[in-house]
Amino acid sequence: MKHIPIIPVPIEEAELALFEERRKIYPRAQKGWFSSWRWVLVFFTQILFYGAAWLSWNDRQAVLFDLVARKFYIFGLVLWPQDFIYLAILLVISALSLFLFTAVAGRVFCGYACPQTVYTEIFLWIEAKIEGERNARIKLDAAPMSTRKFSLKFIKHFLWITLALWTGFTFVGYFTPIRELATGVGDFTLGPWETFWFLFYGFATYGNAGWMREQVCKYMCPYARFQSAMFDKDTLIVTYDTARGDPRGSRNKKVDYKSAGLGDCVDCGICVQVCPTGIDIRNGLQYECIACGACIDGCDQVMDKMGYERGLIRYTTEHALTRKLDDKAMWKRVFRMRTLIYGSILGLIILLAAISLALHMPLKVDVLRDRGMPKITETGAIENVYRLQVMNTQESPRRYSIEVKGALGAVILNNVDIDMGAASTKAFPVRVRVPAGVLETGSNRIRFIVKDLDAPEINVTEKAVFIVPR
Repeated sequence: MKHIPIIPVPIEEAELALFEERRKIYPRAQKGWFSSWRWVLVFFTQILFYGAAWLSWNDRQAVLFDLVARKFYIFGLVLWPQDFIYLAILLVISALSLFLFTAVAGRVFCGYACPQTVYTEIFLWIEAKIEGERNARIKLDAAPMSTRKFSLKFIKHFLWITLALWTGFTFVGYFTPIRELATGVGDFTLGPWETFWFLFYGFATYGNAGWMREQVCKYMCPYARFQSAMFDKDTLIVTYDTARGDPRGSRNKKVDYKSAGLGDCVDCGICVQVCPTGIDIRNGLQYECIACGACIDGCDQVMDKMGYERGLIRYTTEHALTRKLDDKAMWKRVFRMRTLIYGSILGLIILLAAISLALHMPLKVDVLRDRGMPKITETGAIENVYRLQVMNTQESPRRYSIEVKGALGAVILNNVDIDMGAASTKAFPVRVRVPAGVLETGSNRIRFIVKDLDAPEINVTEKAVFIVPR
């Protein structure tokens, strides 16, 4: 048999990318109702964030989370580690609020109040002021490096970094008194932890809002992944009306486009150009959509110029779109049983939390019995030693009295009146004596009553155990 040589055929190498290459997005500026509301939220959140740290209350910072002293100051309220329940309640309220807002209006928090959205909006505004609007920024990035390009980029990044560092400084100022922090920054005496968080939070703000932008919403934010579990067909979402808009196509304003078989969409691409995440809402709802409404404002402007009815892209529900529901019927379904249950539970928790805070006792007492054996006196009386940890959460010095109840003839041998400084905690040893024969051998229940001498309505009763040896 004749041998036929096998000639190897070269295989063309192919490079397979595991991740989609990022295409830089240049959001186009637009004006409209939703854009105005987004800037209202930007101003509100940033005035609150940057301003609250500088407010004073009772000769101290009004809002301060002092982790070293384990005290949280929120205006006139002082919370201690024993008030951890309020943090749990706050987390529950936040979770239920997220469920409620998402069930009603989708990712509306992401579009208007999320820090990533807010700072991206601010950074984009700075970029537009320095480099120009969308087309100017595209041309600048495509141009070779020049003195003008370098100068514009340098100024932009300088302003970005300055704002980011100020943001990091303000963030740390809620945990370290901000005036002390400013002094430490000025004379380079910041501690290692303050320095780390100051730079870390500033770097995170600069990186997320300046460079990563929509990448955070698309790939890092977990909410984008599980939001669909909280949506249903009666949730308000940003939607393109396909039945009205398609077939798409450009046209002259004076042409009867309907006779030409076209829909209302002129295929201008404005909805894509203004989108901060770069999606085309006409392809349907996508997880990248942050419900900011920018495409609605952009489309409405085009509809106005063409003389068409607004609302080709609008906030509506899937049921309203497919079943042609009017606004009244749509809103009736938006506030359905699911959202009413979320709202009722949320309102009840907020009400109970408010009542609890209003009735918050500014005095806390913990009782710990000494582990040593009880002392028996010559007359047969029994003595137990306790340590009372007393916390005065008021911001004024207080004087308290201590009483013991639950055993006939029980007395406190050492001083029963104690002085406490403002917002302080102190441990006091207390010796309690009970006459012989009053209590049974073993463990017996007694009560300590600590009372404010100037305000008797402020009092705390704590249970304890009195040991009678066999």
